[in-house]
Amino acid sequence: MYSRILKIPLNQSFFMFGPRQTGKTWLLRESLPAEHTRVYNLLLSEEYMRLSSAPELFRQEILSRPKDIRYIFVDEVQRVPALLDEIHHILESPSAPLFALTGSSARKLKRSQANLLGGRAWTLRLYPLTHLEIGDSFVLDRVLNFGSLPKVCGVDDDDAKQLLRSYVETYLKEEIEAEALVRSVGTFIRFLFQAGHESGSVINYTTIAREVGASSPTVKQYFQILEDTLVGRFLPAFSKASRKRLAAHPKFFLFDCGVQRALTRKLNVPLEPQTREYGMAFEHFIINECMRLSDYKNLDYEFSYFRTEHKAEVDMIIETPRGETLAVEIKSSSNPAAPDYKSGLESFAKIVPRAKLLCVCNSRFARTVDNVSVMPWIDFLREYF
Repeated sequence: MYSRILKIPLNQSFFMFGPRQTGKTWLLRESLPAEHTRVYNLLLSEEYMRLSSAPELFRQEILSRPKDIRYIFVDEVQRVPALLDEIHHILESPSAPLFALTGSSARKLKRSQANLLGGRAWTLRLYPLTHLEIGDSFVLDRVLNFGSLPKVCGVDDDDAKQLLRSYVETYLKEEIEAEALVRSVGTFIRFLFQAGHESGSVINYTTIAREVGASSPTVKQYFQILEDTLVGRFLPAFSKASRKRLAAHPKFFLFDCGVQRALTRKLNVPLEPQTREYGMAFEHFIINECMRLSDYKNLDYEFSYFRTEHKAEVDMIIETPRGETLAVEIKSSSNPAAPDYKSGLESFAKIVPRAKLLCVCNSRFARTVDNVSVMPWIDFLREYF
């Protein structure tokens, strides 16, 4: 199995959020001492029915636990938000255990105004595998084609395709239908497949609404559902320029290249280098990888993209707590031509003259072209993350 970057605190209660099948349950079972841990799995129908009908049972059982049980692991806690009130009460008691609470959706907790324990529990996030976690078996083209969910990384290509197709079906059934997150599942399905095609693009709610037969407010709500169920995130437009008219709408990135390709029904069409699709997948991978590593390492980076009214664009802007600004153009080529990456970077440099200008690509070695550092992607991640 894979060694994860995220380390589980053994002296602190915490929430761990992450999309389904990123390995939350496995990581906690590996990290928490089994002989000192009690597990409540709310995906089991009998456990869910028992505790949702009588949440006070949970508190009574925990307060009556054997003294050697120090950890309480509640899997998919968002399914019974009322348990969080009981946990809050337990944490106020003498000799309270430590709680490990996992969830694949923050939406139900938000909607129910659930008790998030007032800072008594840390918030951790788990993502698909990074290149560091895959290690020596990492192959870029395979990750671009099939993503890096742990189960997908451990099987052959045919099984990977089937797992990814099943992932989409499971998400629809267990996150959308079971939790009644939308009124019209059919409209949401059309939206979800369209969102796969739009991943990595600037979001135009009106255009997408027309494509799926819904209103713009409904489409905005659907994107919020994707973010709340952790299968994607927004990349906002850079807005710190007083005299330039810049893009205002965010981009949206699905959390995994393989899931994105499953949604666009392209799993049977291998990505070919030097094509637009390959370049988009490479950009998708780099941006997700940067955000994951920043989160795992508590770097507190701010991410955005840059685009002017004249369509000069930079794929990713990174602002660090030390006051550094990195302007990063992402190219999948092993030898990107200067005209393909310089115009957007130079436009950004006029607004933020102190910015470091980078072209992250598939080159073998780093080089400097004028004021732009052209870097292999692995070197870029090693230096800044």
